[in-house]
Amino acid sequence: MKRFYLLIALLLALPFAESCAQPKEIRTVAILGDSYSTFDGYISEGNACWYFTTPQGDNDVVSVEQTWWHQFCEEGGYELLMNESYSGSTICHTGYDGADYSDRSFCYRMNLLVTGDEIADLILVFGGTNDSWADAPIGEVKYEDWDPKDMYSCLPACCFMLDHLTTRAPESEIIFIINSELKYEIVAGIMDACRHYGVHYLLLKDIEKKWGHPSIKGMARINEQLSAFVAGL
Repeated sequence: MKRFYLLIALLLALPFAESCAQPKEIRTVAILGDSYSTFDGYISEGNACWYFTTPQGDNDVVSVEQTWWHQFCEEGGYELLMNESYSGSTICHTGYDGADYSDRSFCYRMNLLVTGDEIADLILVFGGTNDSWADAPIGEVKYEDWDPKDMYSCLPACCFMLDHLTTRAPESEIIFIINSELKYEIVAGIMDACRHYGVHYLLLKDIEKKWGHPSIKGMARINEQLSAFVAGL
């Protein structure tokens, strides 16, 4: 009888023990992104930029302090280790008008986030927008046996990227930020891939855009949604 009550006590204690587990403290951040995450002078040298101190069309973002990622790091007290963002870049190797983007794709630049002495506690992947806009081949999710041609379609390339990041950075929290107003097939495929690899994903909503890019209000909304999401991890 004593053994029975001991077993019941242990079973009742299990959920409490799990709830007491503390998530890893986030101190450092790295970004793998496209134009939405750029600002002149704050991205890797040689990468194409979209946001400058002079306005692009009717877009009103003209200061790095107005970007979503600067606000996120500043308010959260995080150190930004790397902003590997490249304007116009696609996840896969296929770019606009079918151009070969193998020198700027997410699958090419992902290696820069997981090399060196320090890998960020939080890796933010913000992509898929240009794959959608450029009408890049979508393909299907594929979790093994990739070949070179798979890198030219969005979903198999996305799976390859997430496999690489989760393998090379197993201690990092990874969040895939998914833009609003993208093709349904791309969004659904990215979500499936994230679930498969145990990667968090954040579906953005109600993001104001000017010239197709987040405005000051849009940037603030991205930061608000991301900060709330991270707080809930």
